[in-house]
Amino acid sequence: MKKNSALYGVKKQVIKVPAYTLRAFTAEVKLNQNENPYDFPGHLKDETIRRFQERAWSRYPDFVPDSLRTQLAQHVGWRKDGILVGNGSNELLQATLMTLVGNRAQVALPLPTFTVYGLISTILGASVVKIPLNADMSFDVDALIDKSTASGAKILVICTPNNPTGSVLEEDGIKRILDNFSGHVLLDEAYHEFCGRTALKFLEAYPRLIITRTFSKAMAMAGLRVGYLMAHEDLTEQISKAKLPYNINQFSLIAAQVALENMDQFRPAIDAIISERERLARELKQIPGIRVFPTGANFLLFEVPLPPGIVFEKMYAEGILIRDVSSYPMLSKCLRVSVGTREENDRFLASLRGLTGGIPR
Repeated sequence: MKKNSALYGVKKQVIKVPAYTLRAFTAEVKLNQNENPYDFPGHLKDETIRRFQERAWSRYPDFVPDSLRTQLAQHVGWRKDGILVGNGSNELLQATLMTLVGNRAQVALPLPTFTVYGLISTILGASVVKIPLNADMSFDVDALIDKSTASGAKILVICTPNNPTGSVLEEDGIKRILDNFSGHVLLDEAYHEFCGRTALKFLEAYPRLIITRTFSKAMAMAGLRVGYLMAHEDLTEQISKAKLPYNINQFSLIAAQVALENMDQFRPAIDAIISERERLARELKQIPGIRVFPTGANFLLFEVPLPPGIVFEKMYAEGILIRDVSSYPMLSKCLRVSVGTREENDRFLASLRGLTGGIPR
């Protein structure tokens, strides 16, 4: 590359890795980003705005948001000093990888999974150890242990429930991994409220375990970008060095506090999503040619008997936006749909039935 090129000096691994992008779409029924279809309650918005108006906009937010960390400690049952708050859980995932992953290190990932893990690892100069899921999209615990260990991986990153498959790593599998893998284990629990399972009970006994969560999904705060991390205090002290100062704006901090003070008011929406998820899965299974995979998240992965790109485009033409995940490993026949309201889900189902109705079971 010529020295006068704008890209001269850019790391080769950055140039080679594909960017994480999402084409901008608009649609009447938006079911493509695993968002909560039920907005942050209006009266809680009003309370957030009222508190925010009392703060001087000319002043920085708290350098360390101790009040929010204290509330989170009470909410989750973990020590405040073992909690970090970030600009979405993605920032904390990035800070963790920056702290633990060096050039030529090995990072183990089950595949398919959230592509950002591999993207950040590659940019940091690491090599990704790819460990396929089982054919039914469940986690292959033996392979995760064996291949992570054999490769000398420094960290194993697992999303549970997994995006984009919905797979849940059960408690016994988590414990087996923690007992047999000597590196750090990073569990992304962004969707844990929709399955009721968490590895939180293991934090005390396994100091190399790290758990990240988000306010984006169950608490309907995707637009405000708040996440948190839980780990041993010695680890959070080091990971905090990789975060930017004043990384969360004051408005988002206040909204997170209001949400935690009123968690009972989010339960009806969570329950409605779970109920609709089960109904949506049952209805999908009745459509000829459709295969639905088990999920513990607020979305479903399903195979279609037509090219996924064609199904996606035809549904989009009808005003229904889902996610084409057919470019992911093992998912060449698959699409993903977020659980919406009952009305949104019915429109999605009617469109899909219309597209696949002529195909025999």
